[in-house]
Amino acid sequence: MRDLMIETVSDPVSEARRYVANAKELLDEKGQLDYETKLYLDRKYVKMAGNTLWNGVLLILEEVFHLKSKDRPHPDIIDYKDAINKRDGKLLRLVIVAYETIHISMGYDGIPAKETCQAGFRIANDIIDRCATMLVGK
Repeated sequence: MRDLMIETVSDPVSEARRYVANAKELLDEKGQLDYETKLYLDRKYVKMAGNTLWNGVLLILEEVFHLKSKDRPHPDIIDYKDAINKRDGKLLRLVIVAYETIHISMGYDGIPAKETCQAGFRIANDIIDRCATMLVGK
């Protein structure tokens, strides 16, 4: 079995923001927003955007908290919560809400409400901003 390589990103903040931009572009171009009801017509694109956002959040969290290893390449959300709780309670609250809004409501359920998606983008950006200050302090 070949060894799993743990990849590091040279500029994790820019890379995480690129994920956010990709998710926004996906919803803007393919989501088909009904402006009267403020609902996206195709849940598939809400799910894709949610999963892209969540991956961007995980990318920046991994750069700050280093939970991946050869023995555990896929840390559980509980591992992230435990590591974050030791360092920043406000970030922990953001991550809990991001998990529920971005990962579950958008990524799994494809909740088509524009307000839900906007909240997901705001939370992702808040997490990236908070993590960016932590990376500067290293």
